Amino acid sequence: MELWPCLAAALLLLLLLVQLSRAAEFYAKVALYCALCFAMSVMASPVCLLRHGGRTVENMSIISWFLRSFKYFYGLRFKVRDQHRLQEARPCVIVSNHQSILDMMGLMEVLPKRCVQIAKRELLFLGPVGLIMYLGGVVFINRQRSSTAMSVMANLGERMVRENLKVWIYPEGTRNDNGDLLPFKKGAFYLAVQAQVPIVPVVYSSFSSFYNTKKKLFTSGTVTVQVLEAIPTSGLTVADVPALVDTCHRAMRTTFLHISKTPQENGATAGPGVQPAQ
Repeated sequence: MELWPCLAAALLLLLLLVQLSRAAEFYAKVALYCALCFAMSVMASPVCLLRHGGRTVENMSIISWFLRSFKYFYGLRFKVRDQHRLQEARPCVIVSNHQSILDMMGLMEVLPKRCVQIAKRELLFLGPVGLIMYLGGVVFINRQRSSTAMSVMANLGERMVRENLKVWIYPEGTRNDNGDLLPFKKGAFYLAVQAQVPIVPVVYSSFSSFYNTKKKLFTSGTVTVQVLEAIPTSGLTVADVPALVDTCHRAMRTTFLHISKTPQENGATAGPGVQPAQ
């Protein structure tokens, strides 16, 4: 009878060691990812400066080449569907779901030519990482000053038409790993309507089967990337923005739930329901 407490204690100790091992592996892989981003920035910055002489969207092809190699360190695969919808030679606003720090790898897998990203201004001050983002033409937004952000977006609308640029935006506004899409903010849609350019939704399947911060899970895996049909904005006005947001959110959410492998952690079902826009 005295053997059972010893066996139970040994089993609990074993489970604890397994959990600690998983957590250690998770943090080690996250640290490696950050180190790779830092090293890539240090190596790519002089290449961008030598090739193009300074800040230009053309540098994104160089940055993309470096970042696409990251997936081999983690055993990640990206299955891209209908990528041709991103390749049309026209300005557009690209919107996609935002899950984790790994999103940058997924973005670079499908990044079309002459495409800039919107990012929060704080990222500009991340040393070499901020520098390479600046050289790649990333547009930085000060989210604490809405008037300044609106001015930047208005100028960007004129510029994307004039320079034939595509603009990539995460309309959820923050990382989200709850197994569903957050409500969309309206900035990307006002931009598309202002410039009268189409919106191209890009949906990434859930990362939760291989990357989960709560469970400290970080293994190899496969991400499905679905490029949806463009949503036209020609003739629309700002009064049409709420309906445009709902249409896009509905299409992206339905696709996300369909291509994701795991059940939704917040109890959502694979239906066409729409979250209210913000």
